[in-house]
Amino acid sequence: MLAGVLAELTDLVLPAECAGCRGERLPLRQGTCPACVAALGALRPTAVRPTPAPPGLPDCVALGSYQGALRESLLAYKERGRHGLARPLGRLLAEVVAEAAGNRRPLLLVPVPATARAVRARHGDHLRRLARHATARLRAAGWPVAVAQPLRALPRPDSATLDSAGRAAAASEAFRLRAGRLRVVRCSAAGRAVVLLDDIVTTGVTLAAVTGRLEQAGIPVYAAAVLAATVRRGRC
Repeated sequence: MLAGVLAELTDLVLPAECAGCRGERLPLRQGTCPACVAALGALRPTAVRPTPAPPGLPDCVALGSYQGALRESLLAYKERGRHGLARPLGRLLAEVVAEAAGNRRPLLLVPVPATARAVRARHGDHLRRLARHATARLRAAGWPVAVAQPLRALPRPDSATLDSAGRAAAASEAFRLRAGRLRVVRCSAAGRAVVLLDDIVTTGVTLAAVTGRLEQAGIPVYAAAVLAATVRRGRC
């Protein structure tokens, strides 16, 4: 936990390259240069759907395609220790959640859980940080929002080594319900639209697997909100 705080402070204080274009010696605003700020600000949440879509995938909305400044910013945040980007990316994710939810309504946000290995490698759970900032943004805009973590992630093989059937099978076994939290989460979900949060959607099998686990526990999923959708898949 302390390592994550120190990394975030370092990202905010020390000079760094632009997270969006990796340009050096540029004026930065929350980690990105003015051109990349403008590029990210121009993105508008859009409905997306992989082709083919896995069974059980909920309606999904993404901020944009996994390319350009959005892709580089996500990589800098997740893989290069730029934890200070959680705030601007979380605020962008809030816009996606609002679009996915439609009308202003009570929400329960459920971030897709990370494996213990990923949490250690990234000095914290990157989606939990995004969810925290997205929640703050939504509450400031008048949305009644709660966050829950009813699932835990189990170790699974590297998806790069698997074909589509193997990825789907691995995802279906990748999550377990936290039995001790189910009653509280069910109560929290009552009267709220449950929205899953993830950073990137590619095949959709992870979101479908999480949806299946939740719905088995009596927690219906309304939609999923992600920051990016890979461009090699179809969009709707």
